[in-house]
Amino acid sequence: MSRVPPFFQSSILFCLTAATIPLLLGFFGPLHPAFDSLGHFRVHLAIVVAILALPLLATTYLVQALSALVFAIAAFSTTTDTLNLVGLKPVHAAFEAKPADRAVYRLLQINLRFDNRSPEKVLSLIGRTTPDVVTLDEVSAMWDGKFELLKNAYPYRVICPRPNGVFGAAILSRRPFAEGKETHCFERGALATATVDFAGAEIDVAAIHLGWPWPFEQARQIALLSPSIASLSPSTILAGDLNATPWSAAARNIADAGGLTLMPSVGATWLFLQLPDSVRFAGLPIDNVFSKGDIVIHSAERLESVGSDHLPILVEFSIKPGGDQPDDENETATVSAEQMRG
Repeated sequence: MSRVPPFFQSSILFCLTAATIPLLLGFFGPLHPAFDSLGHFRVHLAIVVAILALPLLATTYLVQALSALVFAIAAFSTTTDTLNLVGLKPVHAAFEAKPADRAVYRLLQINLRFDNRSPEKVLSLIGRTTPDVVTLDEVSAMWDGKFELLKNAYPYRVICPRPNGVFGAAILSRRPFAEGKETHCFERGALATATVDFAGAEIDVAAIHLGWPWPFEQARQIALLSPSIASLSPSTILAGDLNATPWSAAARNIADAGGLTLMPSVGATWLFLQLPDSVRFAGLPIDNVFSKGDIVIHSAERLESVGSDHLPILVEFSIKPGGDQPDDENETATVSAEQMRG
């Protein structure tokens, strides 16, 4: 029935089975974080299973091959609602059109990388995109002096260092923090929160950086952070490096803890730093944004590399009528490069 030698047929079937088992187990992420760790690679495993199944379609293993191929396609399809697979479209169908009658704000999410060798690219990106608020991950001691260069343009800030000096979270804002509201750091710097005044509307902004998934600390960290996430205000935008894909149980647990809605992913944001950006499609979409309440997300896009193994994400959002007030001319002013250098 096939020109494929029997030995190779058996070998391919063995490899197909070996790839299908972790793909299946990844759907049981809610039962144990070990399964969730497998689930992060659902897209990769589904593609491997499909490729291995194809040559077996013309062999005596037709039934097994068809079953595996159908399962791979079904598994792959479970990621498409949350993932812009090619990352070419900055606007997802789930986003709402920009309003003509109220202000649109910008949030820039960046995993800085603790040992970034070109921090000037980060500062340049912030200066060019002039976001209203910046959420940052992997804030290490080396960034202290760099943030001082942004002091004039972004005078409102909360920096939450980790005990080890790296991997902390931070928020920089050119919008003032709400009067009388305190900023907070939770779980050894994994979560930074601040209430930001967007032209009269008080919105909680949170920056999160989770640890690696099982067998590392991620599940425990989510459990410890859940009460803090639940305490965020009715209108919140939370962004950060989850070290978890948008279809994972970890991402769902974050959303459930805060009553948050996960923004459709912009595509793979993380890739080994040693690999060229041309293979970004093989990376993982682990930088994600959540929102709730009066926040309306209009667009999101990946930006160019700034020396980190993560790509920045620029999100545009507005606040529902009743939650905001008309912007004045000063509120919509952009930050010049001269101001950035302070």
